[in-house]
Amino acid sequence: MAFEHYVRSGQKMLRCGYTTGTCAALAAQGAAVLLFSGRVPDVLELRTPAGLTVKAEPRSCFMADEDTAVCSVEKDAGDDADVTGGMEIAAAVCRAHAPGVSIDGGPGVGRVTKPGLDQPVGAAAINRVPRRMIEEQAQAVCRTYGYAGGLQIIISVPGGEEAARRTFNPSLGVEGGISILGTSGIVEPMSQRAFIDTIELEQRQAAESSARLILTPGNYGMDFLRQQGWDRLGVPVVKCSNFIGDALDNAAGLPFEEVLLVGHIGKMVKLAGGVMNTHSRYADCRGEIFCAHAAVCGAGAGLCRALMESAAADACIQLLGEAGLRQPVMESILAAVQRHLDHRVAGAYRIGAVTFSNRFGLLGTTESAGMILQNWRQ
Repeated sequence: MAFEHYVRSGQKMLRCGYTTGTCAALAAQGAAVLLFSGRVPDVLELRTPAGLTVKAEPRSCFMADEDTAVCSVEKDAGDDADVTGGMEIAAAVCRAHAPGVSIDGGPGVGRVTKPGLDQPVGAAAINRVPRRMIEEQAQAVCRTYGYAGGLQIIISVPGGEEAARRTFNPSLGVEGGISILGTSGIVEPMSQRAFIDTIELEQRQAAESSARLILTPGNYGMDFLRQQGWDRLGVPVVKCSNFIGDALDNAAGLPFEEVLLVGHIGKMVKLAGGVMNTHSRYADCRGEIFCAHAAVCGAGAGLCRALMESAAADACIQLLGEAGLRQPVMESILAAVQRHLDHRVAGAYRIGAVTFSNRFGLLGTTESAGMILQNWRQ
């Protein structure tokens, strides 16, 4: 059954899909129901972190042996161009002697080989939100059938290893399959041009009530703004996704006087190299930029090599911290970010940048951003 939730993209309405994490959680639910009730559920249903309800029919559901139930769900990508669309996400569930819910990956699910990703080295590439969703669905079924013991859940993806070759997993250090992902549980499709037009529309609406603006790439930035209390400064916030340069250009054509860009270091570090569309298909120079600025700050060849080989920005931050170079390198990177922002904006308004990490918190603020925030707090 199709997921009937739509978003507007220019003149079109595009159908949303749901993530591999949602599929894995639905599959775990179905397998647990079969294990404890002996029946194959007609429909699987859950409420995603985004608050939307997803229903799906099991693609397959059977007892692999007397102790293990297996259920699979087909990934519905909606109108999004997603390599995992139509793939089968399966969960095998069996009782365990240890308490709690143990979750691991089987064939077709990647394994983390480099530090700095959502999961530690050696773990299955099943991110923390999908893990929570899987556990919640399994525990709900256990409560329904009065089971208080432990469970072991193995997520697998037929064809996942082949599909992963068409993703960035190999370069990120995830080997052997795809990742089970998703923070909202939902995939929202949108064309690039329509996305930029939508950002501009939201900026125009913001300019109707304020000469100040906060830009942030996405949900991580929104969460950080709430944590810092900056969402209560009375300044409108617009999400610009990867289209930072376009959002800055849009703002230049509107009566904004001060703009604050707040983003995760994984995207913001690219700005230090002048990259204004931060999607990985256009540029992924994070390691190179960290390496260059670390070298300027006195890092040796060993640290520079480790930075170049790091799979994610958080891993670079950890390496710099261990070497006692985190602060000078971040100051150097942010100075470069500010130079590129000033060049792009060309004096149309005051611009400043703040960057953070989900793991390490606030990492740095450009001098201009500090002045902007001080002004807004007065």
